[in-house]
Amino acid sequence: MQKKKCPAKAACFCQTLPRKYISMVSMAALLLICASPAYAVEDMWTVGREIITDIYSQIAGISTVLAGLMSAVAVLGCKFSGGRQQRVDQSWDWLKRIWIAWAVINGIGAFIAYIAPLFSGLATLEPGA
Repeated sequence: MQKKKCPAKAACFCQTLPRKYISMVSMAALLLICASPAYAVEDMWTVGREIITDIYSQIAGISTVLAGLMSAVAVLGCKFSGGRQQRVDQSWDWLKRIWIAWAVINGIGAFIAYIAPLFSGLATLEPGA
């Protein structure tokens, strides 16, 4: 079969229009069939709180392990200082910094976990009160 040459562009467009229409409709139907709906079980605030709690618990665990490891390094640095008082003082300063940082990291978690829920009801207005 030979293709007919169209004398005008409009005539060529009209001949290919059904084929283009069928391909567009089939693509749209294929997209609708393949698209899977996403159903949210909870609202975004609950999910966000769970994510933050999970991430913070991992950070607190890692910080505890690292604080213990760095404390051991600082104590070993103090013991093997060779009798130099300056190195001993530096090791004890680093040990203090390590444990202060650990206390701050875990203190933030304790505040969020135990004290912040006590203030959760204070920002609401009760009708008729």
